[in-house]
Order: sequence, then structure tokens, then C-alpha cells
Amino acid sequence: MPTNGLITPRLAEEMIGSRLQLRPIESLPLTECVGGTLREDISAERDQPPFDRVAMDGIAGDSDTWRRGQRRLKLQGIHAAGAPQVTLARKNYAIEVMTGAILPVGCDCVVPVEQIDIDDGYATLRPSAVLTPFHNVHRRASDARQGSLLLTCGAPLRAPEIAIAASAGKANLRVSRQPEVAVVSTGDELVEPGQPIADFQVRRSNAYAIVASLLQRGFRRVTDCHIRDDESELTQRLALLLHTHDILILSGGVSMGRRDFVPQVLKQLGVQEVFHRIAQRPGAPMWFGSGPTDQAVFGLPGNPVSTLTCLIRYVMPAIAASMGMTGDVSERVALATPVTVDSPRAYFLPVCVEHDESGRPSAIPRPTHGSGDLLSLAGTDGFVELPPGPNTYPQGFISTGYRW
Repeated sequence: MPTNGLITPRLAEEMIGSRLQLRPIESLPLTECVGGTLREDISAERDQPPFDRVAMDGIAGDSDTWRRGQRRLKLQGIHAAGAPQVTLARKNYAIEVMTGAILPVGCDCVVPVEQIDIDDGYATLRPSAVLTPFHNVHRRASDARQGSLLLTCGAPLRAPEIAIAASAGKANLRVSRQPEVAVVSTGDELVEPGQPIADFQVRRSNAYAIVASLLQRGFRRVTDCHIRDDESELTQRLALLLHTHDILILSGGVSMGRRDFVPQVLKQLGVQEVFHRIAQRPGAPMWFGSGPTDQAVFGLPGNPVSTLTCLIRYVMPAIAASMGMTGDVSERVALATPVTVDSPRAYFLPVCVEHDESGRPSAIPRPTHGSGDLLSLAGTDGFVELPPGPNTYPQGFISTGYRW
């Protein structure tokens, strides 16, 4: 812990994790699970594929007969995907087959249409035809055996996982119940986009960034509201939000100013302060507390770069963990150029991530003009966390990166 009493980012992360409760489980139809977190293991309903599957449109037949010189074959018929299995009548016959069909009995090879000529009910193999056993055949159980584990509890449910669950016959999935999240911006100076604005006012943008980040990660139960810097109004409206929501994410009102009422109002409402202020730049004033019924309350600094950085560094990983999601939300990435850190605090540096000819990622620094310089974040991919200074970290220094 630094001598000034501010906690480290790692300790802040641990303290948040120790207070968050694992979300309850609900069962939802498969189509409603996109972006959710799986809370059960899923096993293969059948062998995958469940039969020897034709992998190309073409003809199926006996490869040994063909290799012995039989190159012109009488076509027995057409066998499509979804049709019951048929049997090859004679070894010098062939069956036209469609991709996805079950391989006919007596056949062990598929020659694609590009390697055959069809005329008057016969197929003639071209010299380029490959005639090895089970060529262009997706063998039964080559992907998975019946009962084998396909997905584990904690997996994020993206398009591939949804498709895998469907292939296992799952119409409903047990998933983490999404939290009710309230996004709260505070401040008399904030004006909604599209509304008339005075010279001394600023646009309300932080809340839009927070909501966008939540929606981007699949969270849909999100409430967005704005509260003025009025202690009575803050008390009344935060009390209601604590009663109706699992997570509160506040932007502004947590610094040391005379009108930064948020910490004291939350204390009056029974929210226990877990920490206030982290040894980091930007975002030092961040606040975190736990409500009377274990609500998680995040007080993010009001400057836009600080808001977004703290959201991605602490709030999103915490919510993911409470959903039971496995895997790391961060990544390891090398600096593309040297970076000097003068402050004795952890430094969150915006970066663009590019890849060299070998595919290795590197972080190109894109420093802002301060925690109020939201415009500098345009086109960046996220930020890296660098250790406290004073120090110069060389090109190639491996740091932890977080994506917006």
C-alpha cells in the first residue's frame, strides 16, 4: 500500500471481488441466451457427426472397385441430406450424393462433382479423382463421442456456443440471471445531447459510454438516469435505485469538492464504503461500496477518460466474475515504443493494438491531454496498465491490456 494511503489497483480488484455475490441461475430459451454466461455443463447428445457424413456434393461408391480400373459407373440414384440411408446395389455402381447426407451402405469414398463427368445415366471419373477410403467423408464421432463434454459451466455464450448447445439438443439453457444495473450521472452542468446548451454547461456523455459498454457485453437490463448535485434529490433517488437494482454505477460526485455528495449520501442509505481512492492515473477518486442487501455500488470519477478507464478496469471484470464467467478479460501485450511514467501511481495509457508480420500484438501509445480529453480515445482499442514510476518502460515491455 502506498504511503499516501491510496490502495493499489490489484488490491482494489480483490476488495471488489470479495464483496460481489455470484448471480442466481435462470433457465432461458436458447435464443434468449446470447451474451449470457452458461451455468451448466453440456455434453454431446449423440456422436458428432452421428453418422458417416458426406462432405461434398458428388458421387459415392466403393473406392477399391474404382482403384482397380472401373472408371465409368452407372448411377443408381440420388441421395440427399435428411433422407434415410440407402445401400449401393452393385460395386460398379455409384450414387449421386449431396453434402450432409448419410454415406450409403457399401460406399466408402466421395468424388466431388468437379472430378466427374455425368452423361446418359453414367458418371465417368476424371484422372484427377482421389480414390482413397473415406475421402470427403466426415467420419462418425470424429468430432465428439456421445456423452463427451462440449461446453463447461462459465462459458460465455456467443454464436459458436449457442450453435453447439443447439447441436446437443438443448432448447433451454441454465444461465446466470442478468443483474439489474442502474447507470447514474450526477452534476448540474450536464445537458442531454440534442437539448439547448449554455456556454457554461457540458454534454452528458459518460452515461452513454457506460450504457454502450454494458450493451456491447450483452447486458440488457440497464436503467439510465441523471441526478442533479442536490443532496436531498440524491438521497431520494438513490434510495429507490438501491431498492430496485443489483448494481449501481455512478459517474461523478465522488471527489473531494464541497458538492461531491455521493459518498456521504450512500453512507446515509446504508451503503458500506469498501474503499475510496486508488493509486492510479487517471481515476484516483474511484469509490466502491456494498449496499444493505449486497448491492454493488461503483462511484466512478466524473472526468470522461477516468470514467471509462475505471469502468473497464474494475466494473466490467467484476460483473463478469459475478456472472460466473471463466477466462480473463485482460490480455498481455508488448509496448511498441518506450513509455516514461513520472507519477508514483499505476498508469493507464490508451493504446492502439497492431500486429507485426508474425502476428504478435503490440500496443502503440495514444496518450490523452488529461482525464477530460475524451476525444483522444477515438480510434483506440483500449489501454495498458503500467507499473508506478518514476521509470521508463522499454519497447517490448509486457503489460496488461484491457479492451474498450
